Amino acid sequence: MKILAATTNKGKIREIADILTSLGITIITPQELDLQLNVEENGATFAENAAIKARAWSKASGLPTLADDSGLCVDALEGRPGVMTARFAGENASDEENIALLLQSLKGKENRRARFVCAVALAMPEGDLIGAEGECEGRICEEPAGEGGFGYDPVFLDVKSGKTFAQLDPSEKNTFSHRRRALEKLKLKLKDSGYIS
Repeated sequence: MKILAATTNKGKIREIADILTSLGITIITPQELDLQLNVEENGATFAENAAIKARAWSKASGLPTLADDSGLCVDALEGRPGVMTARFAGENASDEENIALLLQSLKGKENRRARFVCAVALAMPEGDLIGAEGECEGRICEEPAGEGGFGYDPVFLDVKSGKTFAQLDPSEKNTFSHRRRALEKLKLKLKDSGYIS
């Protein structure tokens, strides 16, 4: 089964491919199809945004399309940045700018509990939509650590290992990440619906 990954984020594509290729699924990127699409993510939730993206890219490509919307929800910030995770410090903010604003916003706060949330949606060309969500609990560090990962990974501490997501080996992170948990749930739904055996 060929699935278009509705993202140009190389980190996300790598994670999705690492998790789904074992199912006999081939991940195709928008670059391979020379396809460009600017989809307005105006949903109120991660699940709504994932569905909006998946449907738009599936319509444009004619392929089953997997989209995700994921982000960071911080307890002390009442769930923010939430759906604004990538744009926390502004529309075209860099990872470094977003992290800087997050750390500034948490200055002096004792509660640093946070979770990464991922909603995935697989849109079929004939209109079916299959969705799933996964979460990964952690806490926000005082300062960035690690060279790997992307986004907020350098400040998101996995309490169990004592390492940030940016310090974990990608294969290690993929065993329990929010994206892994969402994709594992999606995999079960795909099997139940007969799309994969």
